[in-house]
Amino acid sequence: MDVDKVKEFWVEEAYEALLVARHLYEKGDNSYALFFGHLAVEKALKAIYVLRKREQAPYVHNLLRLAEIVDLSFSEERREQLIRITGFNLETRYPDEKRSFSKKCTPACTEDQLREIEEVFQWLMSRLQ
Repeated sequence: MDVDKVKEFWVEEAYEALLVARHLYEKGDNSYALFFGHLAVEKALKAIYVLRKREQAPYVHNLLRLAEIVDLSFSEERREQLIRITGFNLETRYPDEKRSFSKKCTPACTEDQLREIEEVFQWLMSRLQ
């Protein structure tokens, strides 16, 4: 496996997912914007995984678990962010019958969450340097 090539694949995918998240938000598709925000963070973590473990990334979507697998050091606040962002994946994929998550995703709430996602994303990208 060409580690640099696979890592770059995940980095490109991560940036693309973040761009899609912003486009979805601009169109008012807030819950899916957060879903793609989750994907951006997940793919950034997978780039770190490939770089550090020198093998293909696992089929894991839990961000906290991925961060632990790659031995990232992080604060309790960062831990809570990873848990919260993982929830966007689950809530969007498996909505309840009332679509309560989608209703909670107001423009203001989504903007706040996207800012947090972008903060976590930049933190992860700095770990690839």
